[in-house]
Amino acid sequence: MDRLVNTVRPYAWGSTTAIPELLGVRPTGEPQAEMWMGAHPGAPSRVDRGAGPVALSEVIAADPEGELGADAVSLFGPQLPFLLKVLAAASPLSLQVHPDLEQAKEGYADEEERGVPADAPHRNYKDANHKPELICALTPFNGLCGFRDPNEAAELLAALEVDSLKPYVDILHAHPESHALREVLTAVLTADPEAMTETVRRAAAAAERLGALDGPHAPAYAAYASIAQHYPGDPGVIAAMLLNFVTLQPGEALYLGAGVPHAYLDGLGVEIMANSDNVLRCGLTPKHVDVPELLRIVRFESAAPAVLRPEADPSGEELYTTPIGEFRLSRHVLADGAAPRPLPATGPQILLCAAGEVSLRGADGELPLTRGQSAFVPAGEEAVLGGDGTVFRATVTA
Repeated sequence: MDRLVNTVRPYAWGSTTAIPELLGVRPTGEPQAEMWMGAHPGAPSRVDRGAGPVALSEVIAADPEGELGADAVSLFGPQLPFLLKVLAAASPLSLQVHPDLEQAKEGYADEEERGVPADAPHRNYKDANHKPELICALTPFNGLCGFRDPNEAAELLAALEVDSLKPYVDILHAHPESHALREVLTAVLTADPEAMTETVRRAAAAAERLGALDGPHAPAYAAYASIAQHYPGDPGVIAAMLLNFVTLQPGEALYLGAGVPHAYLDGLGVEIMANSDNVLRCGLTPKHVDVPELLRIVRFESAAPAVLRPEADPSGEELYTTPIGEFRLSRHVLADGAAPRPLPATGPQILLCAAGEVSLRGADGELPLTRGQSAFVPAGEEAVLGGDGTVFRATVTA
């Protein structure tokens, strides 16, 4: 087992204080958006097995089956199939959607065949993999997830009393669900930029007013007004109003599968995802928005956000159940004096201490972990978890 030394990414939307507080270090004054734990080539964690720090990606590449296990290599190839993060949002991230595995393979092959440079700003597919993800709240965490019922979205837009939104309201009321959502999203993202800027300005002012009133949708209106402050004139502000607003309480999670439009707004959470960079953006960003490709990827169906709560097994491990194999996220809440918990050794594991102080014991000794620290346990290596704290465990589905 190895202590991980991780990279913190300074994206502009990140909190200046949340990750430093988790790590017990002094804030730098700059955004600290994401702490990456894993072997992603963009910022692999580092380990030291006696010869100095080495990227975890290099360690795995030198002995994939020894580090990941034969089953994981057979299923997912010779690389760690997931990336674990601590995500700290102080302002909204882009509104985005991810392709399924078949769409990713097709899109990647097409762009490769057409010779689209890997670093081109208009490139959609960085790899041939899908990117399902799960976000688990460490603090109250706000986000947007999936389409609202079209009639409910129509009522929200109508209450803003903005004339230029009335055609969207009529479409949402009159058309079958999938056609209505597709037609309105297409119209929003292809509207005249100058006209849309004015629409967003008026809608944001009305949302701010409605967000200050008592009512069931007041938190959503307040969120939309805040989004508009960060992205004035962006058509994604109106697109966001088609989506469900959700607040996760600590310990609650959201699973985001292919085709589901979403955006994280603010809060601190643990995020796990398949190891991919494939993102199609719908707005709230200065980056490229490929509307035709986006419309091929988005699933135009409404559904209330399925908030996940961990389910405990007899060992005390609390699992966040998801339908994919590349990752499995669970939580151990440990109490001082309780019996140590053996961890299954069937696949590679990353363990993150989110609260308190814990320790890992293995054949080579003991590794203490305090809040914000993490460790990698190779497949087949026996380890026992103990202490007083909360630990998130990331592995593959057995």
